[in-house]
Amino acid sequence: MTEHDDSERRPSPDALLSMAQQEQRGRLKVFLGAAPGVGKTYAMLEAAQVRRREGIDVVIGVVETHGRQETEALLEGLEVIPRQRIEYKGHALTEMNLDAILARRPKLVLVDELAHTNAPGSRHPKRYQDVEEILAAAIDVYTTVNIQHLESLNDVVAQITGIRVAERIPDRLLDRADEIELIDLSPDELLQRLREGKVYVPEQAEKAVRNYFRPGNLTALRELSLRRTAQRVDDQMRTYMHAHAIPGPWPTQDRIMACVSAGPGSERLVRSSKIRADRRHAEWLAVYVETPAHYRRSEAERDRIAQTLRLAEQLGGEAAVIPGENVAEELVRYAKSRNVTELMIGKSSRPRWREILSGSIVNNLIRLSGNIDVYVITDEGKQASLPATRPSPRHLDAYVWSAVAVSVAALVARVLDDVLTLPNLSMIFLAAVLLSATIWGLGPSIFASILSILVYDFFFVEPTFTLTVASPQDVFALVMLLIVAILTSNLAGRVRDQARAARRREARTNVLYEFSREMAASAGLDNVLRAIAKDLHESQGMDVAVFLPRGTTLDLSAIQPTDAIVDAQARAAATWTWQHSEATGSGTDTLPGVNWLFLPMQAAQTTVGVLGLRVEKGKTIAPDQRRLLVAMANQGAVAIERAELAAVMEETRVLAETERLRTAMLSSISHDLRTPLATISGATETLLDMDAEYTPEEQRDLLETIQEEAARLNRFVGNLLDMTRLESGALELNCDWVEIGDVIGAALGREASFLANYRLDVDVEPRLPMLHLDFVLMEQVLVNLLDNAAKFSPPGTTIHLSAQKAGKMVQVDVMDEGPGIPLEDLKRIFDKFHRVRGGDRRSAGTGLGLSICQGIVEAHGGAIEASNRAEGGALFRITLPVNGGPPKMRQELDGG
Repeated sequence: MTEHDDSERRPSPDALLSMAQQEQRGRLKVFLGAAPGVGKTYAMLEAAQVRRREGIDVVIGVVETHGRQETEALLEGLEVIPRQRIEYKGHALTEMNLDAILARRPKLVLVDELAHTNAPGSRHPKRYQDVEEILAAAIDVYTTVNIQHLESLNDVVAQITGIRVAERIPDRLLDRADEIELIDLSPDELLQRLREGKVYVPEQAEKAVRNYFRPGNLTALRELSLRRTAQRVDDQMRTYMHAHAIPGPWPTQDRIMACVSAGPGSERLVRSSKIRADRRHAEWLAVYVETPAHYRRSEAERDRIAQTLRLAEQLGGEAAVIPGENVAEELVRYAKSRNVTELMIGKSSRPRWREILSGSIVNNLIRLSGNIDVYVITDEGKQASLPATRPSPRHLDAYVWSAVAVSVAALVARVLDDVLTLPNLSMIFLAAVLLSATIWGLGPSIFASILSILVYDFFFVEPTFTLTVASPQDVFALVMLLIVAILTSNLAGRVRDQARAARRREARTNVLYEFSREMAASAGLDNVLRAIAKDLHESQGMDVAVFLPRGTTLDLSAIQPTDAIVDAQARAAATWTWQHSEATGSGTDTLPGVNWLFLPMQAAQTTVGVLGLRVEKGKTIAPDQRRLLVAMANQGAVAIERAELAAVMEETRVLAETERLRTAMLSSISHDLRTPLATISGATETLLDMDAEYTPEEQRDLLETIQEEAARLNRFVGNLLDMTRLESGALELNCDWVEIGDVIGAALGREASFLANYRLDVDVEPRLPMLHLDFVLMEQVLVNLLDNAAKFSPPGTTIHLSAQKAGKMVQVDVMDEGPGIPLEDLKRIFDKFHRVRGGDRRSAGTGLGLSICQGIVEAHGGAIEASNRAEGGALFRITLPVNGGPPKMRQELDGG
């Protein structure tokens, strides 16, 4: 038994994996109808009542009876999960309560109208997404849907009915359904139900009959539902066959497969398959087996294969290219995997001697086909279609070099025969045969085999210098030499072809890998677009253009080389590709006169753009290159979608941060303006109270309170203005050479009243170098730090302020004896509007002071950092650069 036979008798791993995944989730049964009113909800409730009587725990998630009494009667005995109430624009809407269903965890839940759009505020925008979450929780679902809601059929339904359906579901819901029950009703019966008011009220029913519910529309929709159901059932049957290693085929549905070759009769074979499939109302496909010898074919033969497969697609069939070594075995294996019932192949045009040596594909196909019928199509007039071809000079060179190799082998054999006494010199000629097979391929190696026999017989077999063989032993030796030479050349040629095929596959894989890596490494939409165009241009050697939609138009977003031209006709083709998500241009059946090939760049959800590649006139893109380009286009689409999502996420993050800062700012302003204003207002009203008599000391206290709060309000407004100037870049430094001790003294003077309840420890190192600073702004920094220390320190504690030289920097420290900075706030202490609460005693301030300090210090070329002291309390350290001192001082120092 061969390995191929063993693989056919083993279950398909993919099919087994699919079945295992189905067992881990709930089962989905879809009641599918061609149109509203065929009885889907009624059939679903009937099936649910049967399950309830069997003892199954059944609940109703959502069922729409539309007031039909016979449908409402089937609700009896079924538990209904109360719906969720959602407020939207002043209206109360009700939706299926997903959380209640998941908490209840029934065995089976009924969900009507799968394509329904949920109200804003629901967890998922679509009801089918609710169903997917229920299935993921291992709960079975019965649901209903009409055929016009399928995403893939939206354009077809719109063409039939003239109405574009807005509520759609992805086809994967129907593809993953464990069971589909088609609720079929003839158009006449459905129209009768409409007239009887069993679908809509009379006024709506009359309008529906005139528009949507026309007999022709209903017949077409009915056919769509029947075909879609049959397709799903066929997929389920094939999965079952693969999972249970059933070789098949099961002739439940006719399916025809055309076996394409490089011969000129393949186009006729494809057309014959199309005609036969139409007569049988069967599906059909065209398949080509890409063997290692494929790359030894001429460019014309490879173009013919590509054109034949494209013809099959244009005629409505499916085209496929499968790799393999044995053509007959691969065709039969693929046919069985697709449940093909008939194989069609062209009659062989190879010489009889080649069929004897390498076997007949047709005969092997018939022998291996089993239950599959094989039809052999003759190629009438094929000789007329064959072009008059001549061997290419490159091909003739291979034969010439093979003859040279044999000549060198003969020369070596003559030298060795004179020097050594060897029993058999034929091995030397075998080396020339193997060399020919390895370098130039099978044909030249066979030529070298025959030439070797003739040369060996002429020069080394008695009588020499004749082709006569006198001894039977020599005859036998020559025959065996010929057989061994042909076999080894054939083997070496096959190995060479396989190695070349492997190298080509490796090259394609490497191109795809490098492209994927480049896409993953590119950040930002512009970089991604440039990388797509650049990589494709370099790897494929073609002009590349990438188009992205901008509103209702398609714009050229990247092009390589930059001087490439995309004319108006090419742009129209690109727009068509974007609108229809189909390839256009060179080599397609849509606008084939355009010298560009446009491929849709399809991501998971939609077509995000169009990839264009300029094709030279007269050239055809091979199937393997076309598959590579499609894969790269889709990978580029994923990268574009990722970049766009990243941009949206960044924009959302910025908006969220802006909203956070706005809220924080409003909170700060409302608090820090209201508090001093309330104090000022209260003190002022007290002083203005004409009936009250206050002593001079009391009046002075009230006036000092007004002065302190006004100063506090002035600092807050100043902080806002300073932050505005810092962020706008309008902050200008008015620098001069100053003593840092003078700045510290001015800051302490401003804060004298505020620091009256604290002990001050000031330590300024003598003879500190002068600093080039903006005196006013640096004073504001120290005022903010002292104010911050006072806010977080209990009255009576000590605030330490020191200045000393540290290398080429001057270091200023402000320390307090408060509770310190919480660890979670250390990293954000200098953020705008970030406030650390100081307990119930006092608010931590506006959250602007420290941010302003950082901006001013950094504008001077310094740095500020915050930490906690080991003894307790916070430490803020400022380091400012020493710039050599003022010019006069430097001159004195130099002179001294």
